[in-house]
Amino acid sequence: MLLEISIIILIILGLLFVIIYNDLIKQRNRVENAWAQIDVQLKRRYDLIPNLVETVKGYAKHEKTLLEDITKARAAVMSANSISETAEASNYLSSTLKSLFAVAENYPELKANQNFMQLQKDLMETENKIAYSRQFYNDTVMKYNISIQTIPKNIVASLMGFKKKDLFETQQAERETPKVKF
Repeated sequence: MLLEISIIILIILGLLFVIIYNDLIKQRNRVENAWAQIDVQLKRRYDLIPNLVETVKGYAKHEKTLLEDITKARAAVMSANSISETAEASNYLSSTLKSLFAVAENYPELKANQNFMQLQKDLMETENKIAYSRQFYNDTVMKYNISIQTIPKNIVASLMGFKKKDLFETQQAERETPKVKF
């Protein structure tokens, strides 16, 4: 009788282990998929920027430093090796693009250029998708991190080598209220 109870308990523990492990695998894959969605949008932005820069070059020749900064920021995003590096480079690129659109306000003929307007629209849509993808990624990471840190999943997670994932965070400078001057 004791042997049968022990076997039943081992079978239940084994099934519980498998269920928890499979759930953790699903959650880890969701995190990786969420990151891939951010990557897709970053690639889309990466592809749009050269066209935007070329369009602006013709109108704003003396804005060379800004255009160079955008090019450098774009390269930094694509060469980033970690989530935190990607977040930092992406945030910098977003701020340089905001500067570009602010500069474009000084060029009425550029603002009226159909190609520029379409590129600006496409880029704004992409920025919105990036923001949504970041939010989705962070929500997915939060659920995953909670799972690997709470009982009983934390036991399986530590045995099987599941590690906490980093959130896609905004840099301190972007958290501050911007100064508006008239």
